[in-house]
Amino acid sequence: MLVLAPGQRLVAATHNPGKAREIAALLDGRFETVTAGSLGLPEPDETEATFIGNAVLKARAAADASGLVAIADDSGLSVVALGGQPGVLSARWAVAEEGAPRDFAYAMQRVNAALAASGSPDRSAFFTCALAVAWPKGPVVAVEGQVHGHLSFPPRGDRGFGYDPIFVPQGDARTFGELDPAEKDAISHRALAFEKLKQALW
Repeated sequence: MLVLAPGQRLVAATHNPGKAREIAALLDGRFETVTAGSLGLPEPDETEATFIGNAVLKARAAADASGLVAIADDSGLSVVALGGQPGVLSARWAVAEEGAPRDFAYAMQRVNAALAASGSPDRSAFFTCALAVAWPKGPVVAVEGQVHGHLSFPPRGDRGFGYDPIFVPQGDARTFGELDPAEKDAISHRALAFEKLKQALW
């Protein structure tokens, strides 16, 4: 049976500081966590068509390169009126041109423009988070969580990261960008995926 032991050293396979903070918080201080960025590990190309596929790809790359058990997240925003876009391309929608840094203010404007062009009044959307834990040259465990809600423009709130300022979760009037981090961590797609992971591995 695969189990993660308390105090075990894990690599969080991310170069995103916001995502690294959320992963560390959701691990409840149970493990010693270092990031792929701090270890100088390269970011693999996310070539899979699903969140699970990309999470597994990133976890496998970090585990095999570091020799440590790695945890990876692949997450994104899916907009119903846009046929599920940006989906697995959520981070790429934040790049205005080849070689430019990610700019999620630009990405949110792009979503708003695409919705206007669609002519649909539907603003429903959902976040998906896939989590994968990989052992070096060994097995992988992967799970997925989702949180549903709707989009609101203009963006509101300076907490969180990515598309958080335009996403309002069901049952609330505030965007993820306006929620206290602890409130977001209690209901987010990442929190739901972590609950499944905890049930599987500790």
